[in-house]
Amino acid sequence: MLFIVCYLTVAFAYSQKRNYLLYTEANIENLKSQIKINSKIKSSWDDQFSKAKKLLKKTKYKASDCQLLGLAYRMTGDEKYAEVIKKILYNYILKKSWEGQNLLNRTPSWKGGLGTSHTSFFISIGFDCTYDYLTENERKEIAEGIAKVGIQPALDDWLLPSTNFHTFDTMGHNWWSACVYMAGFSALAIRNEIPEANQWVDDIAQTAKEFVNYSGSVLQNKPPTFDKDGGFYESINYASYGLSQYLLFRYALQEALPNKKQVELPILHKIGDFFIQTSYYVKEGKTMSVNFGDSFVYKTGNACLTLLWNLGYTKDEYAWYIKQTSIGDDKEGLQIKTPNGLILHPKLPELKHNYKPNLKTSHLFKDMGWATLRNSWDKNATMLAVKSGFTWNHTHADAGSFILFHNGKNLIIDSGNSSYGNPLYTQYYCQSEAHNVVLFNGEGQNKKDPYFGVVNSGSLHNLVEGENFKYLLANATGPYSQILARNYRNFIWVGDVILVIDDLLAHKPGNFEWLLHYNGESKRKDLDLSIKEDDAEVIVRSLYPETFPNGGLPHDFPEQMRLEEKMGYKDHHPEEKQPYWSISLFKETDRTKFISAIILKSQENKEALPVIERFEGKNFLGVSITQNGETTEVYFNLLADGRLKHRNSVINMNGWETDAYLTVLKFKEGSDKTKIGAVKEFFIGHGSYLRRNGQVLLHSLSKYTVLVENFQTDSKLIYQGQKNANVSIYSAENLSLIKINDTLKEGMYNSSEKLIKVNMYSDE
Repeated sequence: MLFIVCYLTVAFAYSQKRNYLLYTEANIENLKSQIKINSKIKSSWDDQFSKAKKLLKKTKYKASDCQLLGLAYRMTGDEKYAEVIKKILYNYILKKSWEGQNLLNRTPSWKGGLGTSHTSFFISIGFDCTYDYLTENERKEIAEGIAKVGIQPALDDWLLPSTNFHTFDTMGHNWWSACVYMAGFSALAIRNEIPEANQWVDDIAQTAKEFVNYSGSVLQNKPPTFDKDGGFYESINYASYGLSQYLLFRYALQEALPNKKQVELPILHKIGDFFIQTSYYVKEGKTMSVNFGDSFVYKTGNACLTLLWNLGYTKDEYAWYIKQTSIGDDKEGLQIKTPNGLILHPKLPELKHNYKPNLKTSHLFKDMGWATLRNSWDKNATMLAVKSGFTWNHTHADAGSFILFHNGKNLIIDSGNSSYGNPLYTQYYCQSEAHNVVLFNGEGQNKKDPYFGVVNSGSLHNLVEGENFKYLLANATGPYSQILARNYRNFIWVGDVILVIDDLLAHKPGNFEWLLHYNGESKRKDLDLSIKEDDAEVIVRSLYPETFPNGGLPHDFPEQMRLEEKMGYKDHHPEEKQPYWSISLFKETDRTKFISAIILKSQENKEALPVIERFEGKNFLGVSITQNGETTEVYFNLLADGRLKHRNSVINMNGWETDAYLTVLKFKEGSDKTKIGAVKEFFIGHGSYLRRNGQVLLHSLSKYTVLVENFQTDSKLIYQGQKNANVSIYSAENLSLIKINDTLKEGMYNSSEKLIKVNMYSDE
């Protein structure tokens, strides 16, 4: 009998053992083991423990102190840390509200905003960590306070049918996640003390599918929550914040109630790649990221990928990314210099020292209008990022803008943002002049777009990536429609040269202006404008409509491009001015083409930069680029810029017959460029055929965008065009198979025409 009583007592005690939310038994043991073998983890723990001991000497505490004190208590079991946490808990549950007065003064009163969300999270961590220290009565009393001041206001404002007035997009999509899922996190903490808490958890968990699938609003110009490829349009900053709030709840639910089935969300398999694709990796210093909108150039998705890993989404790419971004102390991140980052830092697999993500080096997030293009996954590589999508809330009036990272530096930049309370946030940072766009008569997008949204958003199209060629089309016409009828920006990246080709048409004559924001030092010498920071440098060269004066004073050459220094404001430092460039032509016109070359300077090419030449003819503009034994000719067909109606844009450009908007031909340097046999590679942007001397190189009855690599030897097509289109491609030999979009397709060979005819989607 004594044995049975003892057994039942132990079994009952074991059954009551706390399933912690973040500071679990497994995580504590994992951290202790990592401290023994990982010097960085040990250093971070020593630093956190030292700060925790100093906290004990304070007399006033914040709710956020519960994280550090909770870590110290769970790691050491020393009750003096728990005692301080208990004081904090009682102090906060006696408050009438955890929300800021500004939101409380609104009509209706916002009782459950971000102030409540943050505080709920911190207080719930403190409660969870000290659960075994508190008495049963103390747990009940504190839990009732958390429910009253933290959870109930959020449910009232955001969830309950009888009281809620917020929706998924009220304050940008990240607010929903933060406010609701932190209420869910708190409900998990008090699940044993408050009978209703488990129902709250269930109700909140079920909202996730609706949240991630929110489809936007036509009447209020609001976009969907997610891009189909996992992107979150509100910026890297708010993507990281909003998503991590849900993932914290999901992880806590997994740990507290491991037998409860989670909501299936396919998007969770994709959001990690979004952060990897939009980050820039450096040899020295912290990883940077694309900082479109209200973000920071050093903001990353570390918190999201760390949580995804802990939730079982484990891929080598994620382990690699977490290692790249684990250093730092972002207040909302999970780097190892933070309490939560330490306790959740997973034991990652060892990867090869030269590991690279198994992802394409370029990616288009088409739904949200973002793209990143890089020349490799190496650190200090070159990455071009382009945005032409939504404008609303945390996204700025920047349709068609781009930024450039090169040799470890962010050289061509986004101006960033400031605190929301600063007038310059609305007057400057959100507006078009703070971005690398084209202005017309000093105007960009409507000044009200960041507040009301834009009816016709920008878009990106036709990302094509070959071995040494990339192309992307940005359509910024919609957001500029009050002043421009055409605003298309083409990017062609060949070797060490990126061409930016702007196709512009205004409703009336005026002055077009090309903006360029930069870091470091910038100065013009003759035809070139240098942008340099430490060892990183790019050269910007205006090619059309004119070049800069080749020597002499600008006053002496009024017909050439004008370069004017203007003053903006530094990212997150509106008190500091920052110069940027305005490039324009003196005369007014309603139609123009800006073609500019960005030359990527490096240690390898600094003594032999690409040779860039202009050439033009009737109704076309041309650019020749020669480097590394190859010459690439780029043709811009002016008849294809919308000026012809009901007629095709047929043209003969130096003997090349086509109707294409853009044509790019690559030859061996010094070869006879009039011969088809000399063509090594070619690209057609929005065209249906390319011919020379009666011989067809490529043909279809509908227009397409295509890159043809290894032409004539082992042709490989990257094709974007009409489904079920029949496309004919030149081949001197009788072939029946050709590789199209990485798939071998069978065609019919016509020996008299030397063409292989293929149905592009014959396998569908």
